Amino acid sequence: MGRSQELSDSKCGTVIGCHLCNKSIRDISWLLNIPRSTVSGIITKWKQLGTTATQPPSERGHRMLKRTVRRREVPNCLQSQ
Repeated sequence: MGRSQELSDSKCGTVIGCHLCNKSIRDISWLLNIPRSTVSGIITKWKQLGTTATQPPSERGHRMLKRTVRRREVPNCLQSQ
């Protein structure tokens, strides 16, 4: 089963607003017709990051292989000249 589309900012704001009004996750889910896991995820993300906006993905640096490092080393015969 594929991933569905993201929730709009207004829908996320409504979830946070209901949470601040002391509604339970179950009630919020029923009111907005959103799965409980999604409601829980939105609230958790809001508590950790302070925002519900989508964050850019973290980019992982490329790992240099040993053979690449070997090729980049300058041979001794060229260093002495």
